[in-house]
Amino acid sequence: MKIPSSIWTLLIGIVLTLASFWYGQNHGLLPAAATDEAELVDGLFNAMMIISTGIFLLVEGILIYSAFKYRRRAGDNEDGPPVEGNVPLEILWTAIPAIIVIGISVYSFDVYNEIGGFDPHAIHQAPMMNQESMAMPGSAMAATLSDTPPSTEPNLNQEKSDEAMQDPATAAVRNADQIPQLRNAPGVGSVAPTIGGTPDKAGKPAGLQVNVTGLQYAWIFTYPETGITTGEMHVPIGREVEINMTANDVIHAFWVPEFRLKQDAIPGRQSEIRFTPKKAGDYVLVCAELCGPYHGAMRATVVVEPEEAFDKWMQEQLVASKETLNQAVAINPANLSPNEFLAPYTKDMGIKPEILHQVHH
Repeated sequence: MKIPSSIWTLLIGIVLTLASFWYGQNHGLLPAAATDEAELVDGLFNAMMIISTGIFLLVEGILIYSAFKYRRRAGDNEDGPPVEGNVPLEILWTAIPAIIVIGISVYSFDVYNEIGGFDPHAIHQAPMMNQESMAMPGSAMAATLSDTPPSTEPNLNQEKSDEAMQDPATAAVRNADQIPQLRNAPGVGSVAPTIGGTPDKAGKPAGLQVNVTGLQYAWIFTYPETGITTGEMHVPIGREVEINMTANDVIHAFWVPEFRLKQDAIPGRQSEIRFTPKKAGDYVLVCAELCGPYHGAMRATVVVEPEEAFDKWMQEQLVASKETLNQAVAINPANLSPNEFLAPYTKDMGIKPEILHQVHH
Protein backbone atom coordinates (compact mmCIF):
# COMPACT_ATOMS: atom_id res chain seq x y z
CA MET A 1 0.00 0.00 0.00
CA LYS A 2 1.43 3.31 -1.09
CA ILE A 3 1.29 6.04 1.54
CA PRO A 4 0.05 9.38 0.09
CA SER A 5 2.57 12.23 -0.06
CA SER A 6 0.33 14.37 2.16
CA ILE A 7 0.64 11.80 4.96
CA TRP A 8 4.42 11.71 4.54
CA THR A 9 4.53 15.52 4.68
CA LEU A 10 2.46 15.52 7.88
CA LEU A 11 4.62 12.87 9.55
CA ILE A 12 7.86 14.63 8.58
CA GLY A 13 6.47 17.93 9.88
CA ILE A 14 5.57 16.34 13.23
CA VAL A 15 9.02 14.76 13.58
CA LEU A 16 10.80 18.02 12.70
CA THR A 17 8.64 19.97 15.16
CA LEU A 18 9.25 17.53 18.02
CA ALA A 19 12.99 17.38 17.28
CA SER A 20 13.22 21.18 17.14
CA PHE A 21 11.37 21.68 20.43
CA TRP A 22 13.43 19.00 22.16
CA TYR A 23 16.79 20.41 21.07
CA GLY A 24 15.69 24.00 21.66
CA GLN A 25 15.04 23.13 25.32
CA ASN A 26 17.99 20.74 25.82
CA HIS A 27 20.87 22.25 23.83
CA GLY A 28 23.06 22.84 26.89
CA LEU A 29 24.85 25.77 25.24
CA LEU A 30 24.25 28.30 28.03
CA PRO A 31 25.88 28.40 31.47
CA ALA A 32 23.73 28.18 34.58
CA ALA A 33 21.16 30.95 34.99
CA ALA A 34 22.13 32.73 38.22
CA THR A 35 19.67 35.67 38.21
CA ASP A 36 15.94 36.22 37.74
CA GLU A 37 16.65 38.27 34.61
CA ALA A 38 18.54 35.36 33.04
CA GLU A 39 15.32 33.37 32.65
CA LEU A 40 13.90 36.00 30.28
CA VAL A 41 17.03 35.97 28.12
CA ASP A 42 17.13 32.17 28.13
CA GLY A 43 13.53 32.02 26.96
CA LEU A 44 14.39 34.19 23.95
CA PHE A 45 17.51 32.17 23.19
CA ASN A 46 15.61 28.88 23.40
CA ALA A 47 12.90 30.19 21.08
CA MET A 48 15.51 31.15 18.49
CA MET A 49 17.16 27.74 18.86
CA ILE A 50 13.82 26.00 18.23
CA ILE A 51 13.21 28.01 15.07
CA SER A 52 16.80 27.67 13.86
CA THR A 53 16.84 23.91 14.44
CA GLY A 54 13.58 23.44 12.54
CA ILE A 55 14.78 25.49 9.59
CA PHE A 56 18.16 23.73 9.55
CA LEU A 57 16.63 20.24 9.59
CA LEU A 58 14.09 21.16 6.92
CA VAL A 59 16.56 22.79 4.53
CA GLU A 60 19.28 20.20 4.97
CA GLY A 61 16.75 17.37 4.69
CA ILE A 62 15.42 18.72 1.40
CA LEU A 63 18.96 19.18 0.07
CA ILE A 64 20.00 15.63 0.96
CA TYR A 65 16.77 14.18 -0.42
CA SER A 66 17.09 16.15 -3.65
CA ALA A 67 20.76 15.23 -4.10
CA PHE A 68 19.83 11.55 -3.80
CA LYS A 69 16.50 11.60 -5.65
CA TYR A 70 17.60 13.66 -8.64
CA ARG A 71 21.17 12.47 -8.98
CA ARG A 72 22.41 11.78 -12.50
CA ARG A 73 22.07 8.16 -13.47
CA ALA A 74 24.60 6.26 -15.56
CA GLY A 75 24.09 6.94 -19.27
CA ASP A 76 21.82 9.95 -18.66
CA ASN A 77 23.32 12.84 -20.65
CA GLU A 78 20.12 14.90 -21.13
CA ASP A 79 19.56 18.38 -19.78
CA GLY A 80 17.12 18.96 -16.96
CA PRO A 81 13.66 20.46 -17.57
CA PRO A 82 13.71 24.27 -18.13
CA VAL A 83 11.97 25.41 -14.95
CA GLU A 84 11.73 29.23 -14.98
CA GLY A 85 10.09 29.87 -11.61
CA ASN A 86 7.26 29.25 -9.20
CA VAL A 87 5.61 32.45 -8.00
CA PRO A 88 3.56 30.92 -5.13
CA LEU A 89 6.65 29.11 -3.85
CA GLU A 90 8.78 32.26 -4.04
CA ILE A 91 6.12 34.24 -2.16
CA LEU A 92 5.97 31.51 0.48
CA TRP A 93 9.71 31.32 1.14
CA THR A 94 9.87 35.12 1.29
CA ALA A 95 6.89 35.55 3.60
CA ILE A 96 7.87 32.85 6.11
CA PRO A 97 11.36 34.30 6.92
CA ALA A 98 9.86 37.79 7.10
CA ILE A 99 7.28 36.64 9.64
CA ILE A 100 9.95 34.81 11.66
CA VAL A 101 12.26 37.85 11.74
CA ILE A 102 9.43 40.18 12.77
CA GLY A 103 8.31 37.76 15.47
CA ILE A 104 11.81 37.41 16.91
CA SER A 105 12.24 41.21 16.79
CA VAL A 106 9.04 41.78 18.76
CA TYR A 107 9.98 39.08 21.27
CA SER A 108 13.51 40.51 21.63
CA PHE A 109 12.18 44.01 22.27
CA ASP A 110 9.73 42.66 24.82
CA VAL A 111 12.55 40.92 26.72
CA TYR A 112 14.74 44.03 26.50
CA ASN A 113 11.88 46.10 27.88
CA GLU A 114 11.17 43.57 30.65
CA ILE A 115 14.72 43.84 31.99
CA GLY A 116 14.50 47.62 32.02
CA GLY A 117 16.61 48.31 28.95
CA PHE A 118 14.22 50.78 27.32
CA ASP A 119 12.92 54.01 28.78
CA PRO A 120 10.61 55.79 26.29
CA HIS A 121 10.55 58.91 28.46
CA ALA A 122 14.31 59.38 28.03
CA ILE A 123 14.18 59.89 24.26
CA HIS A 124 14.58 63.41 23.03
CA GLN A 125 15.25 64.99 19.69
CA ALA A 126 18.91 65.11 18.72
CA PRO A 127 20.44 68.59 18.45
CA MET A 128 21.15 69.78 14.93
CA MET A 129 24.81 69.88 13.95
CA ASN A 130 26.07 72.95 12.20
CA GLN A 131 27.59 72.86 8.73
CA GLU A 132 31.11 73.14 10.10
CA SER A 133 30.75 70.04 12.28
CA MET A 134 29.12 68.08 9.47
CA ALA A 135 32.01 68.91 7.17
CA MET A 136 34.59 67.57 9.58
CA PRO A 137 35.57 63.92 9.00
CA GLY A 138 34.26 61.68 11.77
CA SER A 139 32.09 64.41 13.26
CA ALA A 140 29.13 62.07 13.59
CA MET A 141 31.20 59.64 15.64
CA ALA A 142 32.64 62.46 17.72
CA ALA A 143 29.13 63.77 18.41
CA THR A 144 28.12 60.49 20.03
CA LEU A 145 31.20 60.44 22.26
CA SER A 146 31.46 64.07 23.23
CA ASP A 147 29.31 66.33 25.35
CA THR A 148 26.29 68.11 23.92
CA PRO A 149 26.24 71.90 23.50
CA PRO A 150 25.79 73.98 26.68
CA SER A 151 22.33 73.52 28.15
CA THR A 152 20.33 75.00 30.98
CA GLU A 153 18.86 71.59 31.83
CA PRO A 154 20.24 69.77 34.88
CA ASN A 155 23.10 67.41 34.16
CA LEU A 156 21.52 64.24 35.51
CA ASN A 157 24.67 62.29 34.75
CA GLN A 158 26.63 64.70 36.94
CA GLU A 159 24.06 64.32 39.69
CA LYS A 160 24.49 60.53 39.64
CA SER A 161 28.25 60.98 39.83
CA ASP A 162 27.98 63.40 42.75
CA GLU A 163 25.69 60.97 44.56
CA ALA A 164 28.20 58.15 44.16
CA MET A 165 31.09 60.38 45.22
CA GLN A 166 29.41 61.09 48.54
CA ASP A 167 30.77 57.72 49.60
CA PRO A 168 34.38 58.34 50.72
CA ALA A 169 35.47 54.87 49.61
CA THR A 170 34.14 55.47 46.09
CA ALA A 171 35.64 58.96 45.96
CA ALA A 172 39.04 57.51 46.84
CA VAL A 173 38.88 55.16 43.87
CA ARG A 174 37.37 57.30 41.13
CA ASN A 175 39.05 60.27 39.48
CA ALA A 176 35.79 62.03 38.65
CA ASP A 177 37.44 65.42 39.10
CA GLN A 178 39.65 64.67 36.07
CA ILE A 179 36.86 63.29 33.84
CA PRO A 180 33.92 65.66 33.15
CA GLN A 181 30.50 64.05 33.37
CA LEU A 182 28.83 64.33 29.97
CA ARG A 183 25.25 65.31 29.31
CA ASN A 184 22.59 63.36 27.45
CA ALA A 185 23.93 61.38 24.50
CA PRO A 186 22.71 63.03 21.26
CA GLY A 187 19.73 61.36 19.66
CA VAL A 188 18.97 58.65 22.19
CA GLY A 189 18.51 60.63 25.38
CA SER A 190 20.85 58.37 27.32
CA VAL A 191 21.88 60.00 30.57
CA ALA A 192 23.10 56.88 32.31
CA PRO A 193 22.75 53.64 30.36
CA THR A 194 20.54 51.33 32.40
CA ILE A 195 19.70 47.66 32.08
CA GLY A 196 18.23 45.08 34.38
CA GLY A 197 15.42 45.32 36.86
CA THR A 198 11.89 44.34 35.81
CA PRO A 199 9.14 47.00 35.45
CA ASP A 200 7.52 45.97 38.73
CA LYS A 201 10.70 47.13 40.51
CA ALA A 202 11.06 50.39 38.56
CA GLY A 203 11.40 53.44 40.78
CA LYS A 204 11.95 51.34 43.89
CA PRO A 205 15.26 51.39 45.76
CA ALA A 206 17.39 48.29 45.34
CA GLY A 207 18.13 46.06 48.30
CA LEU A 208 21.89 46.48 47.88
CA GLN A 209 23.91 49.15 46.11
CA VAL A 210 27.44 48.56 44.85
CA ASN A 211 29.63 51.15 43.13
CA VAL A 212 31.89 49.59 40.52
CA THR A 213 34.90 51.32 38.99
CA GLY A 214 36.73 49.93 35.97
CA LEU A 215 40.34 50.77 35.29
CA GLN A 216 43.24 49.22 33.43
CA TYR A 217 43.17 46.38 34.37
CA ALA A 218 40.99 45.70 37.38
CA TRP A 219 37.54 46.05 38.87
CA ILE A 220 37.13 47.81 42.21
CA PHE A 221 33.92 47.40 44.23
CA THR A 222 32.80 49.78 46.96
CA TYR A 223 29.75 49.41 49.21
CA PRO A 224 28.40 52.89 50.07
CA GLU A 225 26.38 51.63 53.05
CA THR A 226 29.47 50.34 54.86
CA GLY A 227 32.43 52.00 53.12
CA ILE A 228 33.97 48.65 52.22
CA THR A 229 36.38 48.53 49.26
CA THR A 230 37.27 45.18 47.72
CA GLY A 231 38.45 43.50 44.54
CA GLU A 232 35.88 40.70 44.88
CA MET A 233 32.15 41.39 44.74
CA HIS A 234 29.78 39.59 47.10
CA VAL A 235 25.98 39.73 46.70
CA PRO A 236 23.18 37.96 48.60
CA ILE A 237 20.61 35.63 47.08
CA GLY A 238 17.10 37.03 46.64
CA ARG A 239 17.97 40.71 47.14
CA GLU A 240 17.97 43.04 44.14
CA VAL A 241 21.42 44.50 43.50
CA GLU A 242 22.02 47.86 41.86
CA ILE A 243 25.42 48.30 40.20
CA ASN A 244 26.44 51.92 39.58
CA MET A 245 29.60 52.04 37.54
CA THR A 246 31.93 54.15 35.50
CA ALA A 247 35.51 53.95 34.22
CA ASN A 248 38.63 55.90 35.13
CA ASP A 249 40.42 55.66 31.80
CA VAL A 250 38.94 53.81 28.80
CA ILE A 251 35.70 51.95 28.07
CA HIS A 252 35.33 48.65 29.91
CA ALA A 253 32.37 46.25 30.00
CA PHE A 254 30.80 44.52 32.99
CA TRP A 255 29.76 41.01 31.89
CA VAL A 256 28.93 37.94 33.94
CA PRO A 257 27.74 35.20 31.52
CA GLU A 258 25.60 33.50 34.19
CA PHE A 259 23.72 36.78 34.80
CA ARG A 260 22.96 37.29 31.07
CA LEU A 261 23.57 41.03 31.49
CA LYS A 262 26.33 43.17 30.01
CA GLN A 263 26.85 46.90 30.37
CA ASP A 264 29.64 49.24 29.36
CA ALA A 265 31.55 51.25 31.95
CA ILE A 266 32.21 54.56 30.17
CA PRO A 267 34.45 57.42 31.32
CA GLY A 268 32.28 60.45 32.00
CA ARG A 269 29.04 58.46 32.25
CA GLN A 270 27.28 56.63 35.05
CA SER A 271 26.00 53.22 33.90
CA GLU A 272 23.63 51.03 35.87
CA ILE A 273 22.80 47.34 36.07
CA ARG A 274 20.10 45.80 38.25
CA PHE A 275 19.73 42.11 38.87
CA THR A 276 18.42 39.70 41.49
CA PRO A 277 20.76 36.75 42.22
CA LYS A 278 19.07 33.40 42.71
CA LYS A 279 21.78 30.72 42.56
CA ALA A 280 24.76 30.52 44.91
CA GLY A 281 28.21 30.14 43.42
CA ASP A 282 31.42 31.85 42.35
CA TYR A 283 31.11 33.52 38.95
CA VAL A 284 33.69 35.22 36.76
CA LEU A 285 33.26 38.88 35.89
CA VAL A 286 34.79 39.47 32.46
CA CYS A 287 35.67 42.75 30.77
CA ALA A 288 33.96 42.34 27.39
CA GLU A 289 35.42 45.50 25.82
CA LEU A 290 38.95 45.56 24.42
CA CYS A 291 40.64 47.94 26.83
CA GLY A 292 44.36 47.45 26.26
CA PRO A 293 47.14 44.86 26.02
CA TYR A 294 46.16 43.16 29.32
CA HIS A 295 42.43 43.14 28.58
CA GLY A 296 42.27 39.34 28.80
CA ALA A 297 43.49 39.40 32.39
CA MET A 298 40.86 41.90 33.57
CA ARG A 299 38.71 39.50 35.54
CA ALA A 300 37.16 39.43 38.99
CA THR A 301 35.10 37.03 41.09
CA VAL A 302 31.43 37.61 41.88
CA VAL A 303 30.28 35.54 44.85
CA VAL A 304 26.55 34.86 45.16
CA GLU A 305 25.77 33.53 48.61
CA PRO A 306 22.94 33.24 51.16
CA GLU A 307 22.03 36.30 53.20
CA GLU A 308 23.68 34.92 56.35
CA ALA A 309 26.99 34.25 54.58
CA PHE A 310 26.87 37.70 52.98
CA ASP A 311 26.32 39.42 56.34
CA LYS A 312 29.21 37.44 57.81
CA TRP A 313 31.48 38.49 54.92
CA MET A 314 30.51 42.13 55.43
CA GLN A 315 31.41 41.95 59.12
CA GLU A 316 34.75 40.33 58.29
CA GLN A 317 35.52 43.09 55.80
CA LEU A 318 34.66 45.79 58.34
CA VAL A 319 36.94 44.20 60.94
CA ALA A 320 39.74 43.73 58.41
CA SER A 321 39.53 47.34 57.22
CA LYS A 322 39.64 48.59 60.79
CA GLU A 323 42.70 46.47 61.56
CA THR A 324 44.40 47.71 58.41
CA LEU A 325 43.72 51.30 59.43
CA ASN A 326 45.15 50.71 62.90
CA GLN A 327 48.27 49.15 61.41
CA ALA A 328 48.69 52.11 59.07
CA VAL A 329 48.40 54.55 61.99
CA ALA A 330 50.93 52.53 63.98
CA ILE A 331 53.40 52.48 61.11
CA ASN A 332 52.91 56.18 60.38
CA PRO A 333 52.24 57.66 63.86
CA ALA A 334 53.06 61.21 62.83
CA ASN A 335 50.36 61.09 60.12
CA LEU A 336 52.84 62.14 57.46
CA SER A 337 51.87 62.63 53.85
CA PRO A 338 52.78 59.79 51.44
CA ASN A 339 55.65 61.84 50.01
CA GLU A 340 57.06 62.62 53.47
CA PHE A 341 56.54 59.10 54.80
CA LEU A 342 58.24 57.41 51.81
CA ALA A 343 61.01 59.97 51.33
CA PRO A 344 63.72 58.04 53.27
CA TYR A 345 62.98 54.87 51.33
CA THR A 346 62.71 56.44 47.89
CA LYS A 347 66.03 58.20 48.34
CA ASP A 348 67.77 54.88 48.92
CA MET A 349 66.01 53.38 45.90
CA GLY A 350 67.01 56.26 43.63
CA ILE A 351 63.43 57.45 43.04
CA LYS A 352 63.05 61.19 42.59
CA PRO A 353 60.30 63.01 44.57
CA GLU A 354 58.77 64.24 41.28
CA ILE A 355 58.18 60.68 40.11
CA LEU A 356 56.60 59.72 43.46
CA HIS A 357 54.32 62.74 43.30
CA GLN A 358 53.25 61.84 39.77
CA VAL A 359 52.47 58.22 40.74
CA HIS A 360 50.54 59.32 43.80
CA HIS A 361 48.31 61.61 41.76
